[in-house]
Amino acid sequence: MNKLIINFTPTGMIPTKEMTPFVPVTVNEIVEDVHRAYELGITMAHIHARDEQTGEPTYKKEIYAEIISGIRKYAPDLVICASLSGRNFNTLEKRADVLSLEGGVKPDMGSLTLSSLNFNKVASMNAPSMIEDLATTMMEKGIVPELEVFDVGMINFGKYLLKKKRIKSPLYFNLLFGNIACAQSNLLHTGVMLNDVPEDTLYSIAGIGNTQLMMNSLSIAIGGGVRVGLEDNIWFDANRTQLATNAQLIERIHVIAEANNREIMSPTEFRAKMGMEPGHGSYGRIY
Repeated sequence: MNKLIINFTPTGMIPTKEMTPFVPVTVNEIVEDVHRAYELGITMAHIHARDEQTGEPTYKKEIYAEIISGIRKYAPDLVICASLSGRNFNTLEKRADVLSLEGGVKPDMGSLTLSSLNFNKVASMNAPSMIEDLATTMMEKGIVPELEVFDVGMINFGKYLLKKKRIKSPLYFNLLFGNIACAQSNLLHTGVMLNDVPEDTLYSIAGIGNTQLMMNSLSIAIGGGVRVGLEDNIWFDANRTQLATNAQLIERIHVIAEANNREIMSPTEFRAKMGMEPGHGSYGRIY
C-alpha cells in the first residue's frame, strides 16, 4: 500500500487562545509545534501566520519568513506550505505576498482553494481570475500549489487549470469534508470526490470538526493521506470533553497507521514524487 502522507495543520485562521490554550499562534509556538510534529513523523506542514500582537491571521511575508526559518533550523527537509487564503484577505498583492520569499525561507507550496465557498459565518472569495493569478505566480516562482477542494466541482476546476497549463503535474490535492456548505463527511461524498481526482495524483483527506478522526481513519484504510491538526479540530474526543494538542492528534494518526500497516511518507519521498527540490537549502519545484 502507498506510504501515508501526513499533512500537519497546526494553527489555521479560526482557533484562538480563548478557544484552546494549545493552539500555536506566535512564531515560536508554531515553530515548536512543527518541530515536535516533525520528531513524531510528518510529511509536510501547512502554515498560517498570525500577528504577534493581536493573534489575528496575517498575510505578511516577514512573519512567514520567521516561521519558515525557525522550522528549517530543525527540519531542513520538511515540505512547507504557506496559506494563500482568501477568507480574510482578497487582493492578489496580499495573498501572494509570501510567494516572493526566496532562498532558505522560500515556501515549497502555497495553498490554492479552487472556488469560492461559505463557511459557517464567513465567505472565502476565490474568483476564477484570482485563482489563475495565484497559480501563475506560483508557476513563475517555482512553488507547488496545494490544491484545496471542498466539493466535487473544485476538482473539475483543477483539471481546467491543468488543461490551461496554469498548473503542472504531478498534482497534490487536499480533500476537505464536513464544511457546512460543501461535501459532507460520508462515504458517498468521499467516493464521488475520489472518483474525479485525476490519476497519479497524491491526495490527503481532512474532516472538519468532529469528523476529523473518522475521515482520517477512512483515508488511512483506503490508501490515502491525511490532513490533521488544530486548524480543523480542537477536540480530542467526539463528545468535546478534552481539548487536543497537536502532538496528541499526530500520535493518534501514527497508532491508526500502524494498525493498517501504513508507513509514513518522508518529506524526501514526497519531494521526489512531486518533482520538487530536495530541501536542505533548495526549495520549491524544479521547473
